[in-house]
Amino acid sequence: MAKNKPEGYLSARESRRISKENRKITSAMEKTRKRKNVPESEYLTTMHDPNNAVEFDNLHTYFFTDAGTVKSVDGVTFEVPIGKTVGVVGESGCGKSVTSLSLMQLLQRPQGQIVEGEIRLNLGDKAVNVAKMPDKEMQHLRGNYVSMIFQEPMTSLNPVFRIGDQVDEVISLHNGEGKSKEEVKARTIELLELVGIANSEGVYQMFPHELSGGMRQRVVIAMALACNPKIIIADEPTTALDVTIQAQVLDILRSLKDKINSSIMFITHDLGVIAEMADYVVVMYAGRIVEKGTAEDIFYHPAHPYTIGLMASKPVVGKQVDKLYSIPGKVPNPINMPDYCYFKDRCEMCVSGCSGAYPCEVSLSETHKVSCYRYYDEAKKGGA
Repeated sequence: MAKNKPEGYLSARESRRISKENRKITSAMEKTRKRKNVPESEYLTTMHDPNNAVEFDNLHTYFFTDAGTVKSVDGVTFEVPIGKTVGVVGESGCGKSVTSLSLMQLLQRPQGQIVEGEIRLNLGDKAVNVAKMPDKEMQHLRGNYVSMIFQEPMTSLNPVFRIGDQVDEVISLHNGEGKSKEEVKARTIELLELVGIANSEGVYQMFPHELSGGMRQRVVIAMALACNPKIIIADEPTTALDVTIQAQVLDILRSLKDKINSSIMFITHDLGVIAEMADYVVVMYAGRIVEKGTAEDIFYHPAHPYTIGLMASKPVVGKQVDKLYSIPGKVPNPINMPDYCYFKDRCEMCVSGCSGAYPCEVSLSETHKVSCYRYYDEAKKGGA
C-alpha cells in the first residue's frame, strides 16, 4: 500500500529531472546575456509615453529552482510617471521586490531570469529596454539613472569600512571623473547634511555599527541619491524604524524628490505610508497586479476584494474593535498556481464567473483598473 505523500512532495528522481531541465533553460539565457559587443539596436526602444520615467510591460520574472519554476512576477504592467511617486503594496512574497530587482538587474542569477516582457527606461535623449541590456551597459545606469534604497541598512553597508569611504566610492565610481579626493569628500559631507545628519564630519569617520538604525538608513539614502538618479526605488525603507524616525525619513524622501525632480517607486506593506507618499498605487497579489489607480481611487474606492481586505485589516484611530480583521486562507503555492483567479480560494465576494480563467483587466475609470469578475457586467454595460 502506497504511503500518503504530503502536498508538494518531490522524489529525488523528479527533483533531478527538474534541475536538469532548468539548468538547460538558464544556461541558454545566461549565454545570451553574457555576450560581448552587443549592438545598441538590440536594447534601444521607444517609450509609449515620454512623460513616464519607466514602463513595465507584461514583465515575467521566474526563478528556476530544483522544486520547479516559481513565477514571482507573472505579467506585470504599470508605469512610473516623471516626478511622481508610485506605491507598490501587497503581502510578503507577492513579487514587489522582485519587480524592482528586475529593473536594477540584481536578480539572483542564474536561477532568477526575466523570461518575457519589457522594462522601458527613459534616459531623456533615448529609451532602453533594461530586460535586454548587457551587464556592462547596465553598470552605467545603476546609480546614475536608477538607484535603490534597500530594506535593511545594516546588510547594505559594509561593516568593515567607514561611512565616508563607502559614500565616497559611489561618487568616485559613477560621478568622480576629474574630481580630487577633497572634492569627493566635500560632496559626501554635503549629501550627509542633505539627509538630515547634523554631525556629518563625525559620521564620515564612523563605522556602520556606531550608528543607530535611523542614522544608517539616512546614510543609505545619501548613497542612493549621490548621483541625482532619475528613479529612486525605496524597498521598505522605513520597516526597521520607529514611528518618529519613519516620519523624518519620509519627509527627507519627499523633499529630495522635489529637489532633484526624480520619480520614486515606493515598496511597502504600510498602507499609511502609501497614503502619505504615493500619487499612484499598484496592488500586487501572487505575482500579478490585481488593482491599480491613483491614491484617491485605491483608498476611497477600493474595488478588488484583496484591496478591500487590506483596507479592512488596517487599524483605525478612534475606533474600538475586539479583533482586527485578517484575510482568511493563504497564498497559493507559487510553483503550482491555479488556472482561475489566484484570490478565489480566499475571496469572500465570489460570483458565478470566478471559476473561469484568470480575470482580465477592467477599466473602472481612466486611471482606475481592476482584475475581477465582479466588474465584468458593469464593463459590458459601459461598452468596454
